[in-house]
Amino acid sequence: MEIKVFDRIEKKYLITKAEKNKIKRIVQKHLSRDKYYKSKVFNLYFDDDNYNLINESIDWTDFKYKIRARSYEGYDRVFLELKTKIRAPENNLGYKRRVMITHDDFKQLIDKKRSLKSLAEQSSESPYDIQIAKEIDYLIAKNNLKPKILVIYNRESYKNDDDLRITFDENLKFRHNNLSLNSRKNDKIYFKDNRKIIMEVKARGALPLWFVKTLSESKVYPERFSKVGNAYQELRKELNV
Repeated sequence: MEIKVFDRIEKKYLITKAEKNKIKRIVQKHLSRDKYYKSKVFNLYFDDDNYNLINESIDWTDFKYKIRARSYEGYDRVFLELKTKIRAPENNLGYKRRVMITHDDFKQLIDKKRSLKSLAEQSSESPYDIQIAKEIDYLIAKNNLKPKILVIYNRESYKNDDDLRITFDENLKFRHNNLSLNSRKNDKIYFKDNRKIIMEVKARGALPLWFVKTLSESKVYPERFSKVGNAYQELRKELNV
């Protein structure tokens, strides 16, 4: 059964190619490749016309949420995800719930021909799918949310049996028009300096000592960072708003 609910501590690190190679050599000794070890990820973020959700993410309020559609190249499924984050003294607590539909279903949702609830009802594995779908429908309708920014990247994934997951995202691009998940046009380069890789660490408990030691030796430290937030900042420069 596909996992639909995630809750874990999340940390992000901006690193160089050399830092990635050094850290990855250690990671490969302790973690296994994920089922989808290498993938091309498409994240389509929903927002209102004033980009209030993204601005809240940038301002880092105590509680924030985002709705996005995620798909993987070559995989005929779209995950509609409701992500929430709570700011905590030591770590950011992240919760993610999602519903899986087909690309055709997603087009019906975007064209407002079907609700996510009705799509989940026809293919759901559990009652939780229906509840998550209803919440996403409610938030989209209440706040007039629509697809706004698409972020694309290549991901390498590693994990273990203790709910530790480490990913490396690179070749990041984004666009704010022509937002089809199947389109490859008008992508914009995301990073302009040498720290072009995002390492994300997700864990249910404390990070293992070997990993903490690796980060310390590499002088790599966690940072506040939002993929869609940074894409929006670049978009503002382009639109001069």
